[in-house]
Amino acid sequence: MATNDLHHTLATSLDDFIQNGKSFDQEQLNIIPFEGSWTPGQVIQHIILSLSGFVQLVNGPAKDTQRDPHEKIELIRENFLDFNIKMQSPEVLIPHLKNYDREKQLEKLRQIREALLTATDTLDLEKTCSSFELPFYGYVTRSEALHFTAFHTQRHSRQLKKILEVMPSNSMTK
Repeated sequence: MATNDLHHTLATSLDDFIQNGKSFDQEQLNIIPFEGSWTPGQVIQHIILSLSGFVQLVNGPAKDTQRDPHEKIELIRENFLDFNIKMQSPEVLIPHLKNYDREKQLEKLRQIREALLTATDTLDLEKTCSSFELPFYGYVTRSEALHFTAFHTQRHSRQLKKILEVMPSNSMTK
Protein backbone atom coordinates (compact mmCIF):
# COMPACT_ATOMS: atom_id res chain seq x y z
CA MET A 1 0.00 0.00 0.00
CA ALA A 2 1.37 3.38 -0.97
CA THR A 3 2.03 6.01 1.69
CA ASN A 4 -0.91 8.12 0.47
CA ASP A 5 -3.25 5.13 0.75
CA LEU A 6 -1.95 4.31 4.22
CA HIS A 7 -2.33 7.96 5.27
CA HIS A 8 -5.95 7.92 4.06
CA THR A 9 -6.75 4.56 5.70
CA LEU A 10 -5.23 5.62 8.99
CA ALA A 11 -6.86 9.08 8.97
CA THR A 12 -10.25 7.59 8.11
CA SER A 13 -9.97 4.93 10.84
CA LEU A 14 -8.97 7.45 13.48
CA ASP A 15 -11.55 10.05 12.40
CA ASP A 16 -14.30 7.43 12.50
CA PHE A 17 -13.21 6.31 15.97
CA ILE A 18 -13.12 9.90 17.26
CA GLN A 19 -16.56 10.54 15.76
CA ASN A 20 -17.91 7.42 17.47
CA GLY A 21 -16.37 8.59 20.75
CA LYS A 22 -18.18 11.91 20.36
CA SER A 23 -21.48 9.99 20.15
CA PHE A 24 -21.39 9.45 23.91
CA ASP A 25 -22.09 12.24 26.34
CA GLN A 26 -20.03 12.55 29.51
CA GLU A 27 -22.45 10.45 31.57
CA GLN A 28 -22.78 7.67 29.00
CA LEU A 29 -19.01 7.47 28.66
CA ASN A 30 -18.73 5.77 32.05
CA ILE A 31 -21.74 3.43 31.95
CA ILE A 32 -21.20 -0.31 31.61
CA PRO A 33 -23.64 -1.08 28.76
CA PHE A 34 -23.98 -4.82 29.41
CA GLU A 35 -22.36 -7.54 31.47
CA GLY A 36 -18.82 -8.32 30.42
CA SER A 37 -18.40 -5.10 28.46
CA TRP A 38 -16.07 -2.19 28.93
CA THR A 39 -17.55 1.27 29.28
CA PRO A 40 -17.20 3.51 26.20
CA GLY A 41 -14.55 5.43 28.18
CA GLN A 42 -12.59 2.21 28.72
CA VAL A 43 -12.74 1.37 25.00
CA ILE A 44 -11.44 4.84 24.17
CA GLN A 45 -8.74 4.57 26.84
CA HIS A 46 -7.68 1.18 25.46
CA ILE A 47 -7.16 2.78 22.04
CA ILE A 48 -5.29 5.70 23.62
CA LEU A 49 -2.96 3.30 25.46
CA SER A 50 -2.42 1.16 22.39
CA LEU A 51 -1.91 3.98 19.91
CA SER A 52 0.41 5.85 22.28
CA GLY A 53 2.60 2.76 22.32
CA PHE A 54 2.57 2.65 18.53
CA VAL A 55 3.58 6.31 18.31
CA GLN A 56 6.64 5.35 20.37
CA LEU A 57 7.22 2.16 18.37
CA VAL A 58 7.23 3.76 14.91
CA ASN A 59 9.27 6.75 16.05
CA GLY A 60 11.74 4.58 17.94
CA PRO A 61 14.79 2.69 16.73
CA ALA A 62 14.48 0.94 13.38
CA LYS A 63 16.71 -1.16 11.18
CA ASP A 64 16.81 -2.34 7.59
CA THR A 65 14.21 -4.99 6.84
CA GLN A 66 15.40 -8.39 5.64
CA ARG A 67 12.01 -9.51 4.25
CA ASP A 68 9.05 -8.10 2.34
CA PRO A 69 8.22 -5.05 4.50
CA HIS A 70 4.50 -5.54 3.89
CA GLU A 71 4.20 -9.30 4.34
CA LYS A 72 2.30 -9.19 7.66
CA ILE A 73 -0.29 -6.57 6.66
CA GLU A 74 -2.84 -9.03 5.28
CA LEU A 75 -2.56 -11.29 8.34
CA ILE A 76 -3.04 -8.30 10.65
CA ARG A 77 -6.06 -7.17 8.60
CA GLU A 78 -7.59 -10.65 8.66
CA ASN A 79 -7.10 -11.01 12.41
CA PHE A 80 -8.44 -7.61 13.46
CA LEU A 81 -11.31 -7.36 10.99
CA ASP A 82 -12.61 -10.87 11.69
CA PHE A 83 -15.29 -9.93 14.17
CA ASN A 84 -16.03 -13.57 14.97
CA ILE A 85 -12.72 -13.74 16.83
CA LYS A 86 -12.80 -12.68 20.49
CA MET A 87 -9.43 -11.17 21.31
CA GLN A 88 -7.71 -10.76 24.65
CA SER A 89 -5.90 -7.52 25.30
CA PRO A 90 -2.45 -7.60 26.86
CA GLU A 91 -2.68 -6.73 30.54
CA VAL A 92 -0.85 -3.41 30.06
CA LEU A 93 -3.57 -2.25 27.62
CA ILE A 94 -6.56 -3.12 29.80
CA PRO A 95 -8.06 0.19 30.91
CA HIS A 96 -9.04 0.79 34.51
CA LEU A 97 -12.71 1.02 35.40
CA LYS A 98 -13.00 4.66 36.42
CA ASN A 99 -14.68 7.88 35.36
CA TYR A 100 -13.05 9.15 32.17
CA ASP A 101 -13.28 12.73 30.95
CA ARG A 102 -14.73 12.83 27.45
CA GLU A 103 -13.02 16.03 26.29
CA LYS A 104 -9.60 14.99 27.61
CA GLN A 105 -9.86 11.64 25.87
CA LEU A 106 -10.97 13.20 22.58
CA GLU A 107 -8.12 15.72 22.72
CA LYS A 108 -5.60 12.94 23.40
CA LEU A 109 -6.96 11.00 20.42
CA ARG A 110 -6.55 14.05 18.17
CA GLN A 111 -2.93 14.45 19.32
CA ILE A 112 -2.20 10.77 18.68
CA ARG A 113 -3.86 11.03 15.26
CA GLU A 114 -1.53 13.85 14.28
CA ALA A 115 1.54 12.02 15.56
CA LEU A 116 0.68 8.85 13.63
CA LEU A 117 -0.09 10.72 10.41
CA THR A 118 3.15 12.69 10.71
CA ALA A 119 5.03 9.41 11.11
CA THR A 120 3.24 8.00 8.07
CA ASP A 121 4.23 10.97 5.96
CA THR A 122 7.82 11.46 7.13
CA LEU A 123 9.40 8.14 8.14
CA ASP A 124 10.82 5.31 6.05
CA LEU A 125 7.93 2.87 6.45
CA GLU A 126 9.93 -0.10 5.16
CA LYS A 127 12.26 -0.11 8.17
CA THR A 128 11.68 -2.67 10.93
CA CYS A 129 10.84 -1.29 14.37
CA SER A 130 13.38 -2.75 16.75
CA SER A 131 12.36 -1.52 20.20
CA PHE A 132 9.99 -4.42 20.91
CA GLU A 133 8.15 -7.35 19.36
CA LEU A 134 4.38 -7.48 19.08
CA PRO A 135 2.68 -10.54 20.53
CA PHE A 136 1.92 -13.02 17.74
CA TYR A 137 3.49 -10.85 14.99
CA GLY A 138 7.05 -10.39 16.23
CA TYR A 139 9.06 -7.47 14.93
CA VAL A 140 7.06 -5.42 12.45
CA THR A 141 7.92 -2.75 9.94
CA ARG A 142 6.62 0.77 10.41
CA SER A 143 4.15 0.13 7.62
CA GLU A 144 2.86 -3.00 9.34
CA ALA A 145 2.68 -1.19 12.69
CA LEU A 146 0.66 1.67 11.19
CA HIS A 147 -1.67 -0.77 9.46
CA PHE A 148 -2.06 -2.54 12.81
CA THR A 149 -3.20 0.75 14.37
CA ALA A 150 -5.72 1.33 11.57
CA PHE A 151 -7.24 -2.16 11.76
CA HIS A 152 -7.22 -2.25 15.56
CA THR A 153 -8.94 1.13 15.66
CA GLN A 154 -11.54 -0.04 13.12
CA ARG A 155 -12.28 -3.05 15.30
CA HIS A 156 -12.90 -0.88 18.35
CA SER A 157 -14.85 1.67 16.34
CA ARG A 158 -17.28 -1.14 15.58
CA GLN A 159 -17.35 -1.98 19.29
CA LEU A 160 -18.30 1.62 20.16
CA LYS A 161 -21.12 1.51 17.58
CA LYS A 162 -22.48 -1.68 19.14
CA ILE A 163 -22.31 -0.15 22.62
CA LEU A 164 -24.13 2.95 21.39
CA GLU A 165 -26.97 0.77 20.08
CA VAL A 166 -27.73 -0.47 23.61
CA MET A 167 -26.82 2.68 25.54
CA PRO A 168 -29.63 4.50 27.34
CA SER A 169 -29.99 7.82 25.53
CA ASN A 170 -29.34 11.12 27.22
CA SER A 171 -28.25 14.28 25.51
CA MET A 172 -26.41 12.46 22.66
CA THR A 173 -23.68 14.91 21.71
CA LYS A 174 -22.66 14.62 18.06
